[in-house]
Amino acid sequence: MTKIAVVTGAARGIGLATTKLFLSKGWQVAMIDRDGAALADAVTALDGVHGIDCDVSDPASVAGMVAEVTRHFGQIDALVNNAGVADFGPIEKTDFARWRRVMDTNLDGVFLTTQAAIPALKATKGSIVNIASISGLRASTLRVAYGTSKAAVIQLTLQQAVELGEHGIRANVVAPGPVRTKLAMAVHSQDIIDAYHDALPLNRYGSEDEIAQAIVFLASPEASYITGQVLAADGGFEATGIGLPALRD
Repeated sequence: MTKIAVVTGAARGIGLATTKLFLSKGWQVAMIDRDGAALADAVTALDGVHGIDCDVSDPASVAGMVAEVTRHFGQIDALVNNAGVADFGPIEKTDFARWRRVMDTNLDGVFLTTQAAIPALKATKGSIVNIASISGLRASTLRVAYGTSKAAVIQLTLQQAVELGEHGIRANVVAPGPVRTKLAMAVHSQDIIDAYHDALPLNRYGSEDEIAQAIVFLASPEASYITGQVLAADGGFEATGIGLPALRD
């Protein structure tokens, strides 16, 4: 029987790479994103997908999305909570509205989407893969909201693994390190790029496809005895210390 994955933040970047990898392995994918135009473009280029415009921070939107997925596909075998916002700034300049904007998507979205999908995941003994960040494992400058949200996602995943395991549902986290996305390359200065390369044991950024490989593995039956784990796909960055001088300027 064909397996069905739900991937949030699927219109671009890691979410799109993950969608393509699922498809290459014979899965079908519900692609979820709140950028309707970008989602429509992505869906048009792919077979075996169904696009749904959804804001994961809105409970009503999430409920409608999960209902549509189950109507269209009949089941959910894997949920990949990838949707997120990257907002970096000093603590003193992070007002509460900015803080909430990050938490609404990065943390609340993971909670809401997973909660809504639990009945469907119980039926298939499915899996959850939440996308955190290396910033949830190690502190760094300018990431008070972002890093805190991703650390909370890691703890939320552990709660999910403990509580849902008795239903056969697995929950794991992928924590990407620096990844060569279009957004990262647009905002990282050459000094920052050089500093990351120096700090990473593998001396390079990761690729979206490399992160997708970790996600799809944890979502798949090949990881059937793995739950409650944090996989840092980070080129060894977690092992190297705290902070980067180039980010402190």
